[in-house]
Amino acid sequence: MSNLAKKFQQEEQQQSHQQTPIAPKTVAHKKTAWLSPGERVIILTIGILFSIGAAFILSKQASIYEVNKEIQLVEASIQEQKKVNGDLEMQISELSRYERIKEQAEKLGLSLNENNVKVVQE
Repeated sequence: MSNLAKKFQQEEQQQSHQQTPIAPKTVAHKKTAWLSPGERVIILTIGILFSIGAAFILSKQASIYEVNKEIQLVEASIQEQKKVNGDLEMQISELSRYERIKEQAEKLGLSLNENNVKVVQE
């Protein structure tokens, strides 16, 4: 038996010399996703809704800008018309002066007959 034990020892030594040192096994960790598919869908939906909302707001702002521009043009034309109306009222007051009317009537050969004048009171 001692021979058998010796043989066994020799085989064991040979196997230990022949075997390369075993590297520790690295455990392959399953790479977990940062976001689950459901979360990705939710985030994508929120992003799309945000983009649509931003586009909607921009389009409304553009239309508001156009309307404000038109309002300013109309206000400018109103101011111009008010100025023209004021000038015309001034011309009316100048042309309707009593002295001027009397002068024009005399140029045309008309005379003032006090008997034909009726006084109207308010």
